[in-house]
Amino acid sequence: MKDLIIYEDNHLLVVEKPGGLLVQGDSTGDITLLSMAKEYLKEKYQKPGNVYLGVVHRLDRVTSGVVIFARTSKAAQRLAKFFREKLVKKHYLAVVHGSPPPKGLLEDKIAWDENKRKAYISSKGKEASLVYLKLRTKNKKSLLLVQPITGRKHQIRVQLAKRKHPIVGDIKYGSKERIYFGRAILLHAWRIVLPHPVKDEILRFEAGLPFYWPKEFYPPAKIPWLKTERKL
Repeated sequence: MKDLIIYEDNHLLVVEKPGGLLVQGDSTGDITLLSMAKEYLKEKYQKPGNVYLGVVHRLDRVTSGVVIFARTSKAAQRLAKFFREKLVKKHYLAVVHGSPPPKGLLEDKIAWDENKRKAYISSKGKEASLVYLKLRTKNKKSLLLVQPITGRKHQIRVQLAKRKHPIVGDIKYGSKERIYFGRAILLHAWRIVLPHPVKDEILRFEAGLPFYWPKEFYPPAKIPWLKTERKL
C-alpha cells in the first residue's frame, strides 16, 4: 500500500488506485482500496481499534487514478461540500476508439439500470455534461483529456460510447478489445485540484499512468488546456 501513497497528512490520505481494484466493498467480497488503506494506517500508527477513513468520491473498479480519503469526519464533511459545490476539478485521460472532433462539450441525460449495472442515455435521466480535448490520434485510436462537469455514475464511459468512441477495453460499453490487465480499461483519473479541508491552500495531485497504458498514448509534456474549468 505504501507504494500507492501520493500524499498524507492529519486530514487526508491520497492514493493511486490501480485499475481493477474496488474502492469500497461490494457483493463480490473482493479486497478493496479502502480496506488496504485502513490497514496501512493501522500498522503505521499502531492504532489498536478501528481506523476511520471517509470515502468522499469513488472511481469505477475498471478505472485507475487519484482517490482521496478523509482521515477525520470534519475533513470528510468539508470535502463532500467541496464536491457538491463543484470546487473540485478533475481531469481524466482516456484512450478511445476512433477519432472524435478536436474538442467538444457533451451533454446528455443519463439513467442507471441497476440490474445490468450499467448507465444509459434516457430523456428521463439526470443531466450529465463533460468537456474534452483530443491530444493525439494513432492507429484508429485517440487520447483525450476529459473534464467532467457533473459526476454521474459511468458518465465518461457512456457519453463517449454514445458517440461511437468507447474507451479501449470497456467491453460493457462497446469496445471490442480487451487490454492486457484484466479488469481495467484505458480510463485514468489523472489529476485532481481542490481546496484543503482545513488549511487555506489549494492542492493538486497527479497519479502516474498504470503499467499497461500504451506508450504511444502518454500525454504530451505541455497541455494547452489544464488551468481552465470549461473553456476550450
